[in-house]
Order: sequence, then structure tokens, then C-alpha cells
Amino acid sequence: MVNNIVERIRRKDQRAMGELYQMYIGELSSVCFRYIPNRDDAKDVLQNSFVKIFTSIATMEYRGEEAFKGWLVRIVAHEALSFLREKKKLQFVEQDDTKLQQAHIADEAPETERISADQLHQLISELPDGYRTVLNLYVFENYSHRQIAELLGIKESTSSSQLHYAKQWLARRIKELTNKQG
Repeated sequence: MVNNIVERIRRKDQRAMGELYQMYIGELSSVCFRYIPNRDDAKDVLQNSFVKIFTSIATMEYRGEEAFKGWLVRIVAHEALSFLREKKKLQFVEQDDTKLQQAHIADEAPETERISADQLHQLISELPDGYRTVLNLYVFENYSHRQIAELLGIKESTSSSQLHYAKQWLARRIKELTNKQG
């Protein structure tokens, strides 16, 4: 089915573009909002992503629905990163590796079972941009710290520390939220 839609888009079928849009808008919106919590900015990035998808679909090699979906997600994620870089919203704080290694020992997983997916999404959207970006790339996009460092132009240790502090920040906020809930 998706292959058929891709082929129709390659033949400039406008209805096929609409079908693809409807098929993936929900999931791609979620990807976009993970990086860019501001609704208006996220909508702009999503629109730019679909323009890029439709203009580059002709040269994309279709390798099945899962690979195609991964291609769509990568386009949205890269567009979101480009937006953040362009707006100078990505700021990373270099951390002392020794402190980070010691802090990893004290890591404990927060009790995410006690909060809803919407609450977790809201907490992730409140993370500082650098933390949120690295967390998304590492956890949701399955990038390694080396890949993240190359993509964002930072050191691997910076990627690692941003992820660590994002997890700490989330653990603290989840604990606060679950304590309020009783």
C-alpha cells in the first residue's frame, strides 16, 4: 500500500501526497514536538519537512514500509535540528568527565509507571533544548554518542553529559510529580 502511494507521488499525484500526509502526520508530529515544544514553530518545521519529503521522494529508494517510515522520521528530526541550530536554541554546557563518571554511579531509574505518557511527554518538552535534543536522538532515534556528536558538532563527552543531566532532571521532576499525586 505505501509503495503504491510512493509510486503515485513520484508521478505527481496530488491525492497520493494527501494520503501520505494523513497516514503519517500524527506520528511525524510527535517526532517534531519532541524536539520543538512550541506549537507554531513545530508546525512550520513539519510543513518544511513535508516539502522536503515530497521533493526528495523521487530519488529515495523504497525498501519497505519500516525503512520508509525511518526515512520520514529522519527527515523530520533533521529539519527540527536545523531549525534549532538556526534559531541558536541549541546550547550545550561542557561538563567535567570525572564528575559525570561519579554521578553515573548514583543514577537510579525514575518510576515512570506512575505517570501517564502525556505527562512524560510534557516533562520532556520542558527540558532545556540541549538536554531534550540529545535525549531524543539517543533514546528515540537510537543514535550513538559519536553520531550525536558528529550531527550536532559537539564532543562525545558533551553528548553523554547532556543525556545524563537530562535523565537526572527528568527523574527529579517525575519524583516531584508522583509525590504530588500521592
